[in-house]
Amino acid sequence: MAQIIDLALVAESRKTLHQLLEERGIAYFLRRDARRPFQLEPKKVEQVLRTAARRRERGKPHLRAVEHARTEVRRELIRRVVAEMLQTGL
Repeated sequence: MAQIIDLALVAESRKTLHQLLEERGIAYFLRRDARRPFQLEPKKVEQVLRTAARRRERGKPHLRAVEHARTEVRRELIRRVVAEMLQTGL
């Protein structure tokens, strides 16, 4: 069975993510743990999703749309973290 996902939340999440990255940088999304310096902070990912959901004009987004948007935001952040790691030579 095919699944229909509201891509408006994904688009708004990406837009929100890019705005936060420009304003605060990748370090904002990373945990402040010295043992795991490049680990994502889950609360920051959720903040992106909550902000994107509030910016939408429609009501509360469907759970599958939120899960898909979360996956896309995490994927983008992981890609950027890996790029930073490669740039620093880790």
